[in-house]
Amino acid sequence: MFDFSWSELLVIALVALVVIGPKDLPRVLRAAGKWAAKARTVAREFQSSIDQMIRESELEEVRKEVEKVAATDIGHEIEQSVDPKGELSGSLRPPELPDASNNHADASETSGPDGGDAATTTAELVKSGPTHPEEPEPAVPVTQKPEKTQTAA
Repeated sequence: MFDFSWSELLVIALVALVVIGPKDLPRVLRAAGKWAAKARTVAREFQSSIDQMIRESELEEVRKEVEKVAATDIGHEIEQSVDPKGELSGSLRPPELPDASNNHADASETSGPDGGDAATTTAELVKSGPTHPEEPEPAVPVTQKPEKTQTAA
C-alpha cells in the first residue's frame, strides 16, 4: 500500500524507540495496530457498500432491459424483419370473392352436367383455375354433400 522497504521500516522503528521510549512502545504499537484494524474494517465496509451499489445498479439496468424486452411484441418484430413491406403477407391472403357469401345459395341453384343432385360452387371453379377453349371440361363434376343437422330429441 505505502511501498516501504525493510530498511525504511527499521529506521522508523529506531526513531519510535528513541522518541517514545522502551517502556511505552508496546502500548503505542498496540494502539497503532487497533487503529490500523479499524481503518481496514472501514475500508472493507466501504468497498462492500460500493460493490452492493454496483450490483443494485446492474440489477436495475437488467430489470429495465427485461421490462423492455417483455414490452416488445415479438410476433410483430419477427414479421417486420421477415416481411418489412408486407408483400409476403399480402400474397398469402386468400383472394376475396365478391359472391363468397352466396356460396350456399349458388350450390343449391347450380346443378351438374347430368342434371342430377351434383353441384359445382364458385369456389370450386376458382380452385380449378381458368379453362381454355382447347382444354375439355372435366368429365366428373365435383359434388357437394348436404350438411347434416341434429334434431333435438
